[in-house]
Amino acid sequence: MQDIKCLGIWLDHSVAHLIDLDAPIQRTSITSKFTHHTREEVLHKGENHMHHKEQQMHAAYYKELSHVILKYDYVLLFGPTDAKKELHNYVNEDLHFKEITFDVESADKMTDREEMAYVRKHFHP
Repeated sequence: MQDIKCLGIWLDHSVAHLIDLDAPIQRTSITSKFTHHTREEVLHKGENHMHHKEQQMHAAYYKELSHVILKYDYVLLFGPTDAKKELHNYVNEDLHFKEITFDVESADKMTDREEMAYVRKHFHP
């Protein structure tokens, strides 16, 4: 029987912490390119332009995350903002992800250890 590859992703709109429970446990981060500084730079061109730029940069952020997700069978998306739902909707539009099982849960800001414990508890109760 094939091992099921599990990934936990704590994310908000600025950063995603990826927790892979395979031995040894790996924790990496992916950061969105849409920062407060970018927002201020673009905002002087108009709110509509800023909103469009924000959508483009969030899509690029979700695309980068989706490339990692494709390597897994089971993914837990958790965090304090709607970013987890937005990423889930993003991958649901692509048939490449139809075989991957997703769980989406709300969670507060956590320390690195708390994130790893949360993912461990989710996949190995």
